[in-house]
Amino acid sequence: MKKMLLLLILVALSCSKKDVFEADRQIIINPVAKCENGFAGEYPCNDYDLLTHISLEEIAGENTVGNDSWGWVDPSTNKEYALIATNKGVSFIDITDPAKAIILGFLKTRTENSSWRDIKVYKNVAYIVSEANDHGMQIFNLSRLEEVTNPPVEFTADREYTGFGSAHNIVINEESGFAYAVGTKTFAGGPHFIDLTNPFEVVAAGGFEQSAYSHDAQVVTYNGPDLDYTGKEILIGSNENEVVIVDVTDKENPVKISAISYSNIGYTHQGWFTEDSKYFILGDELDERDKGVNTRTIIFDFTDLDNPIFHFDYLGKSAAIDHNGYVKGNLFFQANYTAGVRIIDISDIANKSFTEIGFFDTYPDNDNTAFNGAWNVYPYLPSGNIIISDINRGLFVIRKSKS
Repeated sequence: MKKMLLLLILVALSCSKKDVFEADRQIIINPVAKCENGFAGEYPCNDYDLLTHISLEEIAGENTVGNDSWGWVDPSTNKEYALIATNKGVSFIDITDPAKAIILGFLKTRTENSSWRDIKVYKNVAYIVSEANDHGMQIFNLSRLEEVTNPPVEFTADREYTGFGSAHNIVINEESGFAYAVGTKTFAGGPHFIDLTNPFEVVAAGGFEQSAYSHDAQVVTYNGPDLDYTGKEILIGSNENEVVIVDVTDKENPVKISAISYSNIGYTHQGWFTEDSKYFILGDELDERDKGVNTRTIIFDFTDLDNPIFHFDYLGKSAAIDHNGYVKGNLFFQANYTAGVRIIDISDIANKSFTEIGFFDTYPDNDNTAFNGAWNVYPYLPSGNIIISDINRGLFVIRKSKS
């Protein structure tokens, strides 16, 4: 009996801090409003519960308008954070226990307010751009969040990069360590390359201007079906009226591989690869308004990067405008403005079939074709919790309902 007790003690002691934290986290994650009979509190839903909601007034005071968001996990503590962008700057919120979320602090815009501000994270550093005049890029060490003892505090940036004036967005290839600012005042609005090897002394690394303005992009170290490009760094640009595929491996000599357009273009806005890199899922931001269609998602077959092919259109249940969308496994998480976030099963994509399996509507007023509601969704937290930033209502954290 004593030997058994000693063995149990040794096993317990051998458990890592992460194991203990994970166990604790499973206990504390409780919805503030379960999705029952089609609603979580006042919010229409299907199979997704509300874990917390923080208003824009709480996040950054009066006259605040929401926009982009991202997530970060502190590798030393496994705490989870929401990075919420607004017209005024960026707020950093500890959502490890969503029901007890803590607004840790705020980083003001570098120059002036703007309705467009975007964030990405690489190696515990946040990189923030905006369309605000001469904003450049703010660089913020996220490890500082653990040091906050009396929140909320007003942060200052650790460094600033001024290699471009303003930018619409920034994307990062975490495998290569390069960032790509898009919609800048350089390279005709095409991607502006930045080397993040030294995160606080970043270096300009060139750009690509042959396809003009790039509104958004995804950049990957390619490991898909086209063996001609295995290991190459590939940029997929959503460039207003077409999707452009560029080999950016050699930063001094980027090479356009191909481009593809499609019917009834409104505004080629943003897209994301499936995890096997075979298909690219695109959102057009203005086709609902200008072409009179329901929420339309355009899917391309990228099996051959030199010869991309239109695959099919998926139409949603309302005429709400789609904005940003991200793939996680066989699910596509789509920020759908007034219709909130839609969760779509894409496992049958080869047979040209998508199925909506869940949603959470952060804008319950209506599903009109208008620029209100969910701007962005971040589905990549290891806890399974999902961050939503809403233009009108701030931060939401949701989670799939337990069966």
